[in-house]
Amino acid sequence: QVQLVESGGGSVQAGGSLRPSCAPSGLSVSDFSMAWFRQSPGKEREAVAAIRRDDLTAYTDSVKGRFIISRDDATATLILQLNSLKTEDTARYYCTPGVYWGQGTQVTVS
Repeated sequence: QVQLVESGGGSVQAGGSLRPSCAPSGLSVSDFSMAWFRQSPGKEREAVAAIRRDDLTAYTDSVKGRFIISRDDATATLILQLNSLKTEDTARYYCTPGVYWGQGTQVTVS
């Protein structure tokens, strides 16, 4: 059974940084293309960043230059480094290989 557990969210002021991570069980982040999505109240879930098996990355325009997606193979986790946060980045962040979803981790920027 696949489970995805996100953590590392929190509350920060604009301009700050956070580092959400995702620790799947039942699958290896190295064996799948993985993505981070986010959703804020009243809005549709949107893709934020993705990383392929060959480490090619892609970002939505609004986070380019500020967010970095990576894998830590030693700890088998997926990471999303959030820098220069803006109030519009406030959302619940989810990691996914495209089929399974976790509960997400809340990021609040004030």
